[in-house]
Amino acid sequence: MSQPNVPHSSSKHITLAFTGASGAPYGLRLLECLLAADYTVYLLISSAARVVMATEHGLKLPSGPQAAQQTLLAHLNSQRDQLIDSDKLVVCGKEDWFSPVASGSAAPKQMVVCPCSAGSVASIAHGMSDNLIERAADVVMKERGQLLLVVRETPFSTLHLENMHKLSQMGVTIMPAAPGFYHQPKTIEDLIDFMVARILDHLGIKQGLVPRWGYDQRDNH
Repeated sequence: MSQPNVPHSSSKHITLAFTGASGAPYGLRLLECLLAADYTVYLLISSAARVVMATEHGLKLPSGPQAAQQTLLAHLNSQRDQLIDSDKLVVCGKEDWFSPVASGSAAPKQMVVCPCSAGSVASIAHGMSDNLIERAADVVMKERGQLLLVVRETPFSTLHLENMHKLSQMGVTIMPAAPGFYHQPKTIEDLIDFMVARILDHLGIKQGLVPRWGYDQRDNH
């Protein structure tokens, strides 16, 4: 799998959350790309996300934050030539209310929930804040930051659509995990990279995973 083509800076922070929706490979690839872009990533993992991660990717994440961090770093470093700075990945407990992401004065201004379950959409839409993922999303919204929800569900019920519509009206970006095919994907990894590339585009992070529509095609004619 090719490494993302991204710039480097030392002052960038972002919150990333994995929930129990199908699509764990999207979240892992996005995490890899954010770390490669020299972001400090505050990672939030729901209990259901751990089950999905083990089922879909064969990666068993411990419940303890530090153990989960070491497992993720070992997994990501096994696929890279250059080791990831361990200080760049901060795994938070699901009820770690002293984490920076829980406070409007300290939380990163950007957050991605990938994959995002319909249940998480509902909780965020109604400001439940019963766990750190929901609280972190609520903080980003109230601080007028950038929140992206990579929703993985099909079909959408009317209730799902109403919740997403409500969040969209609040400025939240709804990005269903629906990869395109115009880049002629050959592997599952190509489809994963398509979605991750779109997420990086919306975050304003340079990416070399997928060519932009029109440019590559124009060069070939």
